[in-house]
Amino acid sequence: MIIVTASATSSKSEFNSREKCLFVNVDAHAEECFYDKVTAGTKMGLTFEVAEGGFLDIDVKIVGPDGKVIYQGERESNGKYTFAAHADGVYTYCFSNAMSTMTPKIIMFSMDVGEAPKGHDAETEAHQNKLEEMIKELSSSLTSVKHEQEYMAVRDRIHRAINESTNSRVVMWAFFEAVVLITMTLGQVYYLKRFFEVRRVV
Repeated sequence: MIIVTASATSSKSEFNSREKCLFVNVDAHAEECFYDKVTAGTKMGLTFEVAEGGFLDIDVKIVGPDGKVIYQGERESNGKYTFAAHADGVYTYCFSNAMSTMTPKIIMFSMDVGEAPKGHDAETEAHQNKLEEMIKELSSSLTSVKHEQEYMAVRDRIHRAINESTNSRVVMWAFFEAVVLITMTLGQVYYLKRFFEVRRVV
């Protein structure tokens, strides 16, 4: 697993590996972009999860080499989007935290790129190896399962942190209420005691 920490307003990264699970820190008012160069017809995918920060939301955009917006989402906590490249060139994935005033966001994501389509003549296409296709589908399914496990682990960590934070606040509030109650009780006892002492002197 690779951890990417970015502080600039925009960054460029190209990956030789076809499958990577990454973490990126997106500062407030910042945008982080990543790039993949593929050929037309290649199956591509983006899976992401906001692991930490603010309301756990981020703006996401995927842009093709011709500038066409393939996918755009606002204030999303997680998502999965797959598509086939419509043209040769560089595809851009951007995470924008422009809506945040001061809170950075930590994003867990993966960019999946399938094999480039191969040209086949009619005879070769007719005798295509079915077993090879099944193996590729199985490999893709296993990769999806692996990513789902990673995202479930992130969700579990987030929910556990929220539960622990809530529990701490409840305990602190209960302690505060107990202190206030004891203080009020002692104050009332002291006041009544002083009241009767004054009456006795008079």
